[in-house]
Order: sequence, then C-alpha cells, then structure tokens
Amino acid sequence: MNDKYNGVKLPERTVPFPTSISAEAQTALRRAVGEDGTPLNALHVMPDVNDFDGWMKLKAFADVYYQAAAERLVAQVRSSVQTVEIEGACVYIATPDGTFPEDCAYIDLHGGALVVGGGAACRAGAQSQADQHGIRCYAIDYRMPPEHPYPAALDDCMAVYRHLLTQYRPENIIIGGRSAGGNLAAAMTLRARDERLPLPAALVLLSPELDLTESGDSFQVNRLVDVVLPGSLMPNNLLYAKGADLAHPYLSPLFGDFSKGFSPTFLQSGTRDLFLSNAVRMHRLLRRADVPVELHVFEAMPHGGFMGAPEDRELAGEVSRFVKQHLGLA
Repeated sequence: MNDKYNGVKLPERTVPFPTSISAEAQTALRRAVGEDGTPLNALHVMPDVNDFDGWMKLKAFADVYYQAAAERLVAQVRSSVQTVEIEGACVYIATPDGTFPEDCAYIDLHGGALVVGGGAACRAGAQSQADQHGIRCYAIDYRMPPEHPYPAALDDCMAVYRHLLTQYRPENIIIGGRSAGGNLAAAMTLRARDERLPLPAALVLLSPELDLTESGDSFQVNRLVDVVLPGSLMPNNLLYAKGADLAHPYLSPLFGDFSKGFSPTFLQSGTRDLFLSNAVRMHRLLRRADVPVELHVFEAMPHGGFMGAPEDRELAGEVSRFVKQHLGLA
C-alpha cells in the first residue's frame, strides 16, 4: 500500500466543453475562461482570514459587480418591493403584481460565499422570486463577516422565520437559497427543529454549500473544471465560522441528524459544480431518513448555472412546480 498513490494520478489535459448542452450553455462556459483555458475566477485570491481590511475591499469590489447585475434584473421584474426591519434583521418584501395567494410566503436567502451578495442584489432577488412563484417573497439581507461572523447570519434568518410563523401557517412557507443561501436554509431548518418550532412546507436548495469542511469528492474532481467556482472557499468558511467547528450542523448541515425530522427538499447541482458532492450526499442522507427529496443534476452545469441558457429555464420550471406542489397551488 505504501508504494501506491492514495488516489488517481491524472496526466495534464484539457477538459473540453461538451456538445451535449445547449449552444447558449456552451457560450456561457467559454466566456468564463481566458485564452489559455484558465477560469477567470481562478485569478482571484481571497485575503488572509485575519486581513479585515482586505475582506472589506473584496466586499466593496463585489458590491459593484452585484449592483450591475441587480440593475439588469430590476429592469425585467414586475413585483413591487419594500425594505423593512424584522426583529432587527433587514428584509426586502416583494409583492407580486396582480392577485396572488396572500396566505403563502417564500423566504429567499441569497448566495455569495457567506461574505457578499446582500444589498441591491438581495433586493432584486426578492422581486425575481415573487415574480417566479406568484407569492410574497421575504429576502433576508443577513449580516455577514468580517463584521458579523457566525452565528449572526443564522440568527437573522431565525428571527425572521419566528416572526413569519406569527403571520403564516408553517405549511404555507417555503425556504429557498442558492449556494451560501442553501447552507442557511438547511441550517435554519435544523435549528428550528431543535428549538421545537414547526418546520416549513419545503426547502429549495440550489447548488447548496452544505459542507464547510469541503470533504466531498467533487471538491477535488471538479476543481478548475467548475469555471464559476474553480477552487476552495475555505478562507471564506473560516472567516464565517470565526473559530466555531466547521463540522457543526448549523455550519455544515450535511452533518445533521435528519432522522429527527426535516422538510421535503428540492436539491439541484451540475456535473461540473464544485458543490456537486454536497447535493449528492444530502440526497442520500434524506432518502435514508425517509424525507421526501428530489435531486436534479444538470449536464456540464457549473456552480450557479449557465446564466440564462435553456437549462436554467428548465430548472426554474422544476422549482416552480415543486413550490406550487408543496403549497397546494398546483
């Protein structure tokens, strides 16, 4: 055993973009790499965990990108939105245009590697979700590090959930999140269960960041193959945790005990997603615990999707069906 590799040694190679996906998806993958084939996002280096100013500069840089994306999204949405404070947490409440079932609510938790993605992007996301599902959406602009490490974000999510339980029946509440938002959606469901609160009707976890220890197979297999998230987010994870155990279920929900109860769950990932193992492992855990769960894995999709390809529209349709089904609106 000692004279063998503890793994598979690969020769240097180029992984081609497949023709098995739509032309739009192929274009999205090509846009994300440089002339030498290196993912453009791989050129960014995260600050040291203790570099407070470095993280603040990174957040300011990211805010410019997210602001531009939010402006493009706002030009397409119809829902109105207002900013409120609920139990000390900043929340954007988006209300669909026209008539809608007022007894239902969707809680949206934004992505952004647990460090960025709030503000304008979170606000526009609320409007997008309200449009998509035709129900009122509450997007939580949760506090983030380096100013506010764990458990600040989770505390904000729990405060809003407790408040909404006074306004809505739990079977009429859906919680959804992408990437870091998927982490918080699953973590707050585990914590709600532990605090003996009623659980939401269902969860929507899109490319969820469920394992901050990054122990899954795809963290190695899809490294650099995922053009959106080409490498480890461990600096972000350590910044967020600030000394807390990364394997605690409130930080890495993948290590929770689902036999004690959990909400029906929609899981999504892609074959090129760095977080693919998170979704695959979560699916098996929920199946073993007899929790209703769906797993949707899209061909060659990187973290977060193709940004507007037919595959993204297909995924949106699946999510809408799942949400309506679990709210009894189908």
